[in-house]
Formats: sequence, structure tokens, C-alpha cells
Amino acid sequence: MTRPLRLLALLALLMPLPALAQSKVEITSDTFVMNEAVREAVFTGNVIVKHPTVNVWAPKVVATYGEGGTSDIQTFEASGGNVRLQTSDQDATGDRAVFTPADQMLRLTGNVKVTNASGTIDATELEVNLETNVSTFTSSGGGRVTGIFSSQ
Repeated sequence: MTRPLRLLALLALLMPLPALAQSKVEITSDTFVMNEAVREAVFTGNVIVKHPTVNVWAPKVVATYGEGGTSDIQTFEASGGNVRLQTSDQDATGDRAVFTPADQMLRLTGNVKVTNASGTIDATELEVNLETNVSTFTSSGGGRVTGIFSSQ
């Protein structure tokens, strides 16, 4: 079950900015606002983040940072519905994705679908602990987690 849950490549994107400086990252959007008063960088409108190991598409991406500036990322959030995270062998979609470096947790919520060559998993929420490599899919509102897998 490791292969369908392999979202660890997303970590490369969601690290603090100095780590990203080691490889080329391109972010495009319709608007970019840096608000130092609230320590927030906001990209809105057709946001595309391209990194050598992962691409992210979302209507809005917000990075909040601490006193250490942009090298002290507190949260990285892609939101607005239609959030897509794509690696070379996997696609994950949902309404919202949040990564918090302090606890190494990645949460993808709302209409979650993870697809790769081995199959597809649908759920309400996916929580990935990048430190322990444990992924948990859950559903709410009487729904169930569903998976379709094929042998290769």
C-alpha cells in the first residue's frame, strides 16, 4: 500500500525557502502580495508552482512565516478548490492542502483523490506524517474511503 500513498515527493516543495534555493522553483500567479506586517506571502489566480519533483496548481497559495523571515515557514497552504499536487508517478487532488513544517504534517482535505499506476483512493481527507511516513485516509458524513487497485 506504500505506492498509492507515496506523497513524500511533495516534501521537496513544502520545505522552507532556503532549501528550495538549492533547486529551481518557478511560481506564477495573477497576483502576488508580500505582507510583512502579518508575515505572509500570498499568490492568487491560476497559481502554478513548478519544482523538479512536484508541481502544484491552485487558485490560491499562502505561505506564512515566523520571525526568521521567509526561511522560517510556519505554514504552506494551497486552497480554493481544484488543488492539484503532481509528482512524476502520482496525482493528488483536493480542495485544500496544508503543510506545517513544525510537525511535518501534510493535510489534503475535501474531495481527496490520489491516483497512480497502481490504483486510486478516494476520501474526504488525507493526512501524511512525513516524519514517520504514515498516511491516513478518512471520510466523514457517512461516506467511506474507497480504493481501486490493479496488479502490475
